[in-house]
Amino acid sequence: MFMCKCFYRNQLNDLCPPEPEPFSLPAPIPKWPPGEGFASGKIIIGEIEVSKISKFERIWTCSLPEDKKKCVTFYKPVGIPDGFRSMGHYCQLNGKPLHGYVLVVREVELPETAVVGEHVKSAALREPLDYTLVWSPDDGTEESYGSCGYFWLPDPPEGYRAMGFLVTNKPGKPELDEVRCVRADLTDTCEPHNLIFNSRTNSTSLPFQVWTMRPRHRGMRGTGVSVGTFFCSNHWSNGEDLQIGCLKNLNPKLCGMPNLDQIHSLINHYGPTVFFHPDEVYLPSSVAWFFKNGALLYKTGTDVGEAIDESGSNLPGGRSNDRQFWIDLPSGDQRKNVIHGNLESAKLYVHVKPALGGTFTDIAMWVFCPFNGPATLKVGPMDITLSKIGQHVGDWEHFTLRICNFTGELCSIYFSQHSGGQWVDAYALEYIRGNKAIIYSTKNGHASFPHAGTYLQGSSKLGIGIRNDADRSEFSVDSSIQYEVVAAEYLGDGVVTEPGWLQFMREWGPKIVYNSRTELDKIINVLPAMLRYSVESIFSKIPVELSGEEGPTGPKEKNNWVGDERW
Repeated sequence: MFMCKCFYRNQLNDLCPPEPEPFSLPAPIPKWPPGEGFASGKIIIGEIEVSKISKFERIWTCSLPEDKKKCVTFYKPVGIPDGFRSMGHYCQLNGKPLHGYVLVVREVELPETAVVGEHVKSAALREPLDYTLVWSPDDGTEESYGSCGYFWLPDPPEGYRAMGFLVTNKPGKPELDEVRCVRADLTDTCEPHNLIFNSRTNSTSLPFQVWTMRPRHRGMRGTGVSVGTFFCSNHWSNGEDLQIGCLKNLNPKLCGMPNLDQIHSLINHYGPTVFFHPDEVYLPSSVAWFFKNGALLYKTGTDVGEAIDESGSNLPGGRSNDRQFWIDLPSGDQRKNVIHGNLESAKLYVHVKPALGGTFTDIAMWVFCPFNGPATLKVGPMDITLSKIGQHVGDWEHFTLRICNFTGELCSIYFSQHSGGQWVDAYALEYIRGNKAIIYSTKNGHASFPHAGTYLQGSSKLGIGIRNDADRSEFSVDSSIQYEVVAAEYLGDGVVTEPGWLQFMREWGPKIVYNSRTELDKIINVLPAMLRYSVESIFSKIPVELSGEEGPTGPKEKNNWVGDERW
């Protein structure tokens, strides 16, 4: 049976990484322009108001016996404002800055019941009826084990849901008044996200797992609000009820979102600098420069392209890609000029949208390159330049800043990388000036990474994959200055005017007629037999755009325009 070591405070330094210290951005956060509720510290999401707590008191730290350097610490929130109540505790791994949060809550209406129309609604918040002990590493005898961890699930009244678990370092139950459960219709469904802690030491032991949580329904239209608490279980399997939920924002005003002045201030303060590789020859440009310098609109059944107005006003709009129209480069010498872009005209095209039920703001920044260069295959010590694979006209890439609407603080940045990407917390970013982060754009493919280096799209263990080379150079775009806000739907009609080209849902490059499989087979056939299967497996996972067979669609046709980033 698994036994988790229970630590006293004086044992921590010998067995675990240091207890996390709170993280602060490199520079102070400015005073934002005035607005309704952004960065006010509190957000009304219907019948309840929430506030963010990022100060904690340590309860208990636990380490796996086979990996004493891997420790997780459990905390309870402190400094809760008057009238607000906790909904659960927080945890994270040691060895990195303390950077998380939990939400605390209070009712907007104080009476026990409130009349809404002809219906009488129960109080939004209630104390739990009791607690259920979910797990503890000892036998429940304090005298035998001293200070250990005990995990408690609040038992909510009928019609209410628990929002998180509590941890104590003694076997006695927490006080009922310590947390509040939330009326079920004010909650949404959540799901486990990252596995933080797993006690399983062999195939026969009973596992105890701790996960971070996130709302199941996310994206621009998602109403789920992350509470910041964790999920734990010793029997849960995917698809089962988690027994806890997240909050739901039922306030259609999204009062925590920034207004237009605040958006510009956020971009000016946080806008990253995008560095392109020193050997990059396919640089970005503005869309207007691309059109002005000869880009052509083609229609199925015609061989002659039509010039595109600088604003894109003559591009056909539409709700989806019907493959009846596409954009291509000009011909002749002008084509050679356009594929290399124009750094002086380049800008970031900004889409601002609600995230996590309007408690965060996502600032998605799109960069346009007229051409995407060929990929390079790495097979051990060999680098093989692929003559056509990876090439396509019109390349749209992006990164996304996630801003906390309680404080206006930068929390993380999403780095888009071909068919996937990654969120990187603010403490792990590189900064160039104040709170402005660095984005590294990879050679030819323009994927985004947080640090310089060579990243393999394939198997790093085998040293086989498509190279993504990122480094700093004199080629850069400062998004805090060189940007244009093209969409912020939540602000309402007329506040931000979307450019005509944004409504073009078709492909920004022609369909390539060559057979990419032929080039792949030529490469595979000359490789040693022991490598062929691995390389073939990697090729099978190459995304459609990287294979060069279809031109990319524009930003508004991407899944993450309305949905959440892939994470």
